[in-house]
Parts: sequence; C-alpha cells; structure tokens
Amino acid sequence: MVDLQTQYERLKQEIDAAVLDVMASTRFIGGPQVDGFKEELEEYLGVKHVITCANGTDALQIAMMALGLKPGDEVIVPTFTYVATAEVIALLGLTPVMVDVDEETFCIDLKQVEEAIGPKTKAIVPVHLYGQCADMEGLMNLVEGKGIHVIEDNAQAIGSDYHYSDGRVVKSGTIGTFGCTSFFPSKNLGCFGDGGALFTNDDELAIQAKMIASHGQSKQYVHDVVGCNSRLDAIQAAVLRIKLRKLDDFAARRRTVADKYDQAFADVEEIITPVRNKRSTHVFHQYTMLLNGVNRDGMKEFLAENDVPSMIYYPIPLHEQKAFVDSDSNRGFPVTQTLCRMVISLPIHTEMESEQPDYIIHKVTEYIRTSK
Repeated sequence: MVDLQTQYERLKQEIDAAVLDVMASTRFIGGPQVDGFKEELEEYLGVKHVITCANGTDALQIAMMALGLKPGDEVIVPTFTYVATAEVIALLGLTPVMVDVDEETFCIDLKQVEEAIGPKTKAIVPVHLYGQCADMEGLMNLVEGKGIHVIEDNAQAIGSDYHYSDGRVVKSGTIGTFGCTSFFPSKNLGCFGDGGALFTNDDELAIQAKMIASHGQSKQYVHDVVGCNSRLDAIQAAVLRIKLRKLDDFAARRRTVADKYDQAFADVEEIITPVRNKRSTHVFHQYTMLLNGVNRDGMKEFLAENDVPSMIYYPIPLHEQKAFVDSDSNRGFPVTQTLCRMVISLPIHTEMESEQPDYIIHKVTEYIRTSK
C-alpha cells in the first residue's frame, strides 16, 4: 500500500547524514533535533505550540488529560474510524458516545453530533479521515459557548488546508482546542518507528500537555500532576525534519495518483470515487472508493493474485467491536454500515511510477468486466 523502501532510497543521502549526526552526538532523547523539529512543525502548521510524544494514541490521551476530563465525562467520536480514537477515551474512564459519518466525506456527521450533545458532553473528536478535513467551521459553531472542547484526530490529514467561508485558510489540526497526529511510518509524514505530536494555540494547555508527557514534571524531579512517559526520540525527529520539508511535495505526488484513479474510474458505474470536500484540500492518506454491486472479497482476492495490494478501512465499526459494544448509544449508523460493506482502498503513495497505477486500474476494471 506504501513504498517506504523506494522513498528511503530517494531520500537516503539526507536521512543517513541526519541519523549519523544523532549517533555521533549521542543525544538520543531530546536535544537539538527534537527541538528543531518542534519549531519547524509549529512554523509549517502556523500554530503556537507543538508537543511531541511517542505516538498518535498518546497524543490523544495527553490532550484529554490536559483538558482535565474526568471519569463519566462523555466524548463524542465517529464510529467509522480506527480504534485508537475511542480507545484512549475508555482507558481514561470517559464515556465514548458514537455517531455516524457524512455520506460524502466519511467524516463526522454534525447532525448526529448535535443530537448526541448532552449535559455530560465535554469533548468531540472529529477524525479527518483518509486525508481531508471534517466540517470544522460547522463544528466549531456548534460547540461555541457550550464549554465543549474539540480534539482533532489529524493522523491521516496532516498538511491539508481547511478553507473557511470568509476566505481564511488554516492547516488541519490547528482549529480545535487540540490537534493530534501520528508519525507512524506509513503516514503522510512518517518516521522510522513510532512517533506523535499534539498542537494547540492555548499557552496554558501547552504547558499542561508538556508536563503530562514528561511524568507530570514542571521541572526535573518536581512533579505537579500525574503524567506519563511519552517521548519522540532524536533519531525519529531527525528523519521527520527532512520529511517535513517535503510534505507538500508528498501530497502533490499522492494527488497525481488520485487524479489518475478518478479519471479512469469516472465512467465505471460500479465504482464511486472519493468525494473531495470543497472546504478542504485532500492529501490522500488513503484512496478509498466504494464498490456498487461488486463482490468486494472477490475483487480483493483477484487483485492479490495479480500482485496488487488492497485494504478495507474499516470492515467493522467501533460500535460493533466487542471492546465497545456496551458504549453503543443506540443511534442509527446507516452510512457507516454501508461504508463497511462497500469501501476498498487502493495503493497510493509518493513513489508510484505511471505504469503502477495504470496496472492497478487495468486489474480493477478487468475484474469488474469479467465478473458480471
């Protein structure tokens, strides 16, 4: 689904030099590489504070801890997402309240969010799924004056731009109280191991989050709050500094492949190509289309036999997972149920040569043609 080997070979000279510099310095935890990455990411995002941490799941947890959420508080999340989004809510003793997603963007459905808001609602976690933003202007208007925090799960959309109705343009992850991301290797901005970060424009929350990520320390051996141990190491920061400079190019390369898929499948009635939100640029962490009247398992098997990987993101919604079945709010999730039956994701990454998407397109259409 991604070609990290070829990407590494293209960036090898820069990355090897940066990693060897860390090795020579022996500053493996913290130090100039981590500080430099933090400052460069703040500048790129146009946000006041970036707090680095060990992974994207930790970023979500630290954000909720910094906000002082207490057991019994409710956090609204889409049911069509990866488990980490809801996992941290349950781990902190909070109550996940699941809602459906929009039928076009597959991001959180604001109508269901509005219906789900109650006296115990303290936060909402919109997931910028597959690489484009949820309706953030609408969401922020919805929570205004209600004392409800918005924590953006930006793990799949870092680098995307959100366009307000008044013409303002901001980076995804910088609109809510916190934005959180993962630097897992397959992400658009990925390191060579685990890594994560959270962003905020709130000075006090930034101090709190930084303390929590470092054992609750305000300074060495002084622990003001109960925290955790969640750090981005210097080698990962060195890799990320190089990749951050190329993030916009990465997105452009992915969009080129997406454009090719869109054009090829435009007249294939069995395929519904991804809708691009006019308010958000799409960085295509995944190219996820819907199959209409096609045996998805059969196509997946056929593609695998022809050396074409594919994935289902996601086959089982959160509200049907055994870990969360008791959290089901008994709302209907018709869009999610449809997506779980129909979605399939094709390879899309920064290193695709023109013949690769051509071959994939040929095999997808061949299966549809021959399976009728």
